[in-house]
Amino acid sequence: MTISNIGNRGLRFAFWAPAGWAFCAILMVANPLFAAETDFAKNVVPFLTTHCVACHGSDDAEGGIVLDHYSESANVQKDYERWEKVLRLINAHQMPPADETQPTSDELVAVSAAIDAELAKFDCSAERHPGRVTIQRLNRAEYNNTVRDLVGLDLGLSDDFPSDDVGNGFDNIGDVLTIPPILLEKYLAAATVIADRVYDDQDARQRIFPHKSQSEDDRIETARLNVDEFAQRAFRRPLSGDEQERLFGIMRFAWQRDASEADIFKTVITAILSSPHFLFRVEEAPPGSEDGIQPLTGYQLASRLSYFLWSSMPDDRLFELAASGELTRPEVLRSEARRMLADPKSAAIVDNFAGQWLQLRDVSRLMPDPTKFPDFDGELRSAMRRETEMFFAEMIREDRSVLEFLDADFTYVNQRLARHYGIPEVIGDDFRKVPLAEGRRGVLTHASILMLTSNPTRTSPVKRGKWILDNFLAEPPPPPPPDVPELEEGNETLGSLREQMEQHRSNESCAACHRTMDALGFGLENFDAIGAWRDTDGKFTVDASGELPGGRKFNGASDLMQILVSEKKDRFCQCLAEKMLTYALGRGLGSYDRCTVKECLSELHENEYRFSSLVTAIVTSDPFTLRETKRDE
Repeated sequence: MTISNIGNRGLRFAFWAPAGWAFCAILMVANPLFAAETDFAKNVVPFLTTHCVACHGSDDAEGGIVLDHYSESANVQKDYERWEKVLRLINAHQMPPADETQPTSDELVAVSAAIDAELAKFDCSAERHPGRVTIQRLNRAEYNNTVRDLVGLDLGLSDDFPSDDVGNGFDNIGDVLTIPPILLEKYLAAATVIADRVYDDQDARQRIFPHKSQSEDDRIETARLNVDEFAQRAFRRPLSGDEQERLFGIMRFAWQRDASEADIFKTVITAILSSPHFLFRVEEAPPGSEDGIQPLTGYQLASRLSYFLWSSMPDDRLFELAASGELTRPEVLRSEARRMLADPKSAAIVDNFAGQWLQLRDVSRLMPDPTKFPDFDGELRSAMRRETEMFFAEMIREDRSVLEFLDADFTYVNQRLARHYGIPEVIGDDFRKVPLAEGRRGVLTHASILMLTSNPTRTSPVKRGKWILDNFLAEPPPPPPPDVPELEEGNETLGSLREQMEQHRSNESCAACHRTMDALGFGLENFDAIGAWRDTDGKFTVDASGELPGGRKFNGASDLMQILVSEKKDRFCQCLAEKMLTYALGRGLGSYDRCTVKECLSELHENEYRFSSLVTAIVTSDPFTLRETKRDE
């Protein structure tokens, strides 16, 4: 049962909360006699003292979560994430641990309602905090795409660069995109290669230097015009007078050394492509501006849009709208976002956002046990990844409901993958859209995800359940205790996998977390470690039934997906919005970003959960269109 937005308390319960709790919670909000009992000091502080501070006091607090200094309020404007996590753990029966003295049902109801009331006090109408983005270096994908769109040559030079570091789940996070010395060397070498290739390619040279001198007298001015226009596109903004003079100084220096025309222009191209203003996405504050919150300029918004949706530089239309000032209007931002989603370059979202959110980039590194799965090969691995990529592309192209990530009844297969799934009458290497059999629904039953969440020799209900909690429900479980032994693999004398896991989690301190993880994972047990359907696991009949905490029972993946769609869609949409907002901003989220996530959820609800509504909500949000500045920047 899900309860939300009751009165002004914003009461929320996980769908597995017992019905009795939900009824009590309604009474507490609706009946003024219960109002005093939701007070933080009267309900939360005593609960913390009795059940929490022994492990979460100021001295050596477990998990770094300190709870003993809260006495009057939860200070949600600053510590929202901490209390949201505390509430989630309490509602999921993970806190206090099962081997500690347990609170009564009445105590749990009271503390849940009180914490939720505190969270509801978070004031989104108070002072705005759009956040600050660390200057972002182009990552490898962005570098390749930007060079492609700037000079018209798809050279793939960044494939030889060092791997980009990952932060908050993505490789475009400004805080982790450092420049080691070897990367500086790679940048200089790549700029030289680009300059040579451009000058050797007539079309590329015409693209970069479109203006031709009509006489010897206008030769210098024509050269300056070509260089200035190229630099403006490379830096993704107009040049200052000083920058124009510096670039002209490079040209003049080369002329004075009697360099050929080709060498002069190659030198300038190399200088431009080695500049921090090309290699970094720089968002400078306007001259003379004061500290505080400022709107981004049209050019800055153009870059944010293009690197979010295309992983590349703005196109001519974005530059034109930036120059006119039109791009700063919300309705224009929405229109441009939809245009860009319809452009083939939006495939970058599939490659770089979906590739990391759904961890599809890892599929190419997986190697199931060849003895257990002799039919697995590289062709099947590639088809698995391509299926999920094409599904995601369909979500963008057709602007479908994001809930279909959970319950879609179709997918894309070629002959090799169709044979793996048992789908008849699919011939050839080309992928086609096909209906799914009743047992499969949504992305979680794609072979790519099922193989990602398995061990090389067998399935792993724990991995699969944890993956769903992490990537689809934004409810990551805490790390396991350090002294828990690994589950012994392949020993059927100990019983079926389900029976072995029941023995494995007999430790009460583990049972609370596994109660949810294992149930979710067992719902996918009809799929083996490479995603093929099975009715037996060795000599045991597969049991894909489960019961989520709170009594919600299911039998198989289709039932489980229906529960997730009907009762956990808000959690899924919140998780997706948080992931996409992180990717769009290039930074981790803070407490104030919860207001933007809430607005994204509202937009999804009002627009039938269409993919584009999430994107347009993000690109018109405060964190995307504003910036906070300080004098020390």
